[in-house]
Amino acid sequence: MTTPTLSRRIIRSLDFWTLTMVAIIVMLVVLLLLPIGRVFALSFFDARTGELSLNNYIEVFTRNYYVNGLKNSLFVGFMGTLGACVIGVPLAFFTARYRIRGKALISTLAILVLVAPPFIGAYAWIMMLGANGFITNFFAGFGINTPTIFGAHGIILVFTLKFFPFVYLMTQTALNSVNKSFEDAAENLGCSAWQRFYKITLPLVFPAVSTGAIICFVLSIADFGTPAILGRGFRTLSTIAFSAYTSELGGTPTMAVTVSLVMMAISIMALFIQRAILAKRRYASSMTNRPVVQQLTGTSNVLVHLFCYAVVIIAMAPTIVVIYTSFLETSGPVFTGNFGLNSYQRVLSHTPQAIYNSFKFALMAVVLITIVSALVSYLIVRRETAFSGTIDVLMMVPYLVPGVVMAIGFVTTFRMGWFDLTGTATIIVLILFIRRLPYGVRSTMTNLRQIKPSIEEAAVNLGASPPRAFMQVTVPLIMPGLIVGALMSFITAINELSSTLILYNSGTITMPVRIYLAVLHGEFGLAAALSTILLVCTGICVYAVFRFAEDRESSFV
Repeated sequence: MTTPTLSRRIIRSLDFWTLTMVAIIVMLVVLLLLPIGRVFALSFFDARTGELSLNNYIEVFTRNYYVNGLKNSLFVGFMGTLGACVIGVPLAFFTARYRIRGKALISTLAILVLVAPPFIGAYAWIMMLGANGFITNFFAGFGINTPTIFGAHGIILVFTLKFFPFVYLMTQTALNSVNKSFEDAAENLGCSAWQRFYKITLPLVFPAVSTGAIICFVLSIADFGTPAILGRGFRTLSTIAFSAYTSELGGTPTMAVTVSLVMMAISIMALFIQRAILAKRRYASSMTNRPVVQQLTGTSNVLVHLFCYAVVIIAMAPTIVVIYTSFLETSGPVFTGNFGLNSYQRVLSHTPQAIYNSFKFALMAVVLITIVSALVSYLIVRRETAFSGTIDVLMMVPYLVPGVVMAIGFVTTFRMGWFDLTGTATIIVLILFIRRLPYGVRSTMTNLRQIKPSIEEAAVNLGASPPRAFMQVTVPLIMPGLIVGALMSFITAINELSSTLILYNSGTITMPVRIYLAVLHGEFGLAAALSTILLVCTGICVYAVFRFAEDRESSFV
């Protein structure tokens, strides 16, 4: 009696999880591979003749308009990444090696900088250093002309201050695990503090530094809002792709998809270059004899504290400026200098639909993400097959594909006769879902790997079906991971701009899109009020993540 019963349970288990795996693969094919494949295929069609051709790529790599955009993207991406490393690595070293007062506050502020939308930072810098910015006006009163924030240097500044937390958090974690014996040996051999850091410590944490740098570079290449707001004639591939798409409306967006694929190729190449560099050397060391936090004294202590706090305060300045500006009275697009709530009144009277849509779309996407994350993470962790391995690899794709690429892929894929999702809430929810699904999956996988499979096996042996064992035993155990993943997905979904800017219409406009349009139209008071609402929602979610996650840094990186 026991053997047949066990066989039936095994068959039921195979049926349930096999069907689940098939459903997940179909979903990924439809929502991920098909749109990307559609974009890839369209790039080889000539819009004028409809024939297969390499003309689009030839034009991108020969016409000055596109070549300059490519050079500009690489320039601001590289310089922004370099800037992030220049301030992120020292900040990580100081906070990991020395006793810094308020270290937890520094990490918290860095994370808040990380989750705030980049385009809000770009808009805030206009408020500070634009033609009528308060810093510009302050120095103008003394006859000093400050450099304009518009152009390549402004974009690099925003990228540097926006993305350095990736380098900081990853490097700090790696520094805390370095074997102190290597540094002690270098000191005994007569190396100075700088030589120890450059020749010993930095190479040991290079994998973490390079990973943070690659994330900065990929996000810089894919970012649309910052160069769109601060570019003023300085075009990058992301802004060119959007312009090409809008100019090709009603036809086949061949040039838009071609430019988008070049952006994606750059991101993938950067990842492979990093892996190739790491493969040439071994970076592992013993986890014993970890570094001891030292107490600095005198001038060194003051300078290190000043550097640490200056970095996070300057990085937080845009957020502070946005919140402050939202409480200033406006007369049309002009600030009167008095305090008031008329910007918020305008938000409630003119843009309630954008607020409602942002929350509705993000929450709907998060519900889907939470359900699918639980199933996908279980398949990857518990059922190690070729298919589950393929799913695991596919979960990396949304990290590398820019929002513009996915949005164009969705438009060209789901605009087919009777099955036309363009301009609907469904297509926005689906793109938010597939782009933010990896956050939920990675968070849940981490939690699931800490749970012994024997607990689930015991439930099945006691007569529970696999679906019931999963729902009543596994899901409650991985609930913290699901909650953290859902919160991170919500933070990034509600702040999404690049993809929704292509997919929205008047009925599906979201807060990021409305903020972007308000900045373009000079409605800075309205933009500040909406941005503050968005930042407050993000901050609440960050606090909730801290409450549910044991380690702050690992929850975000």
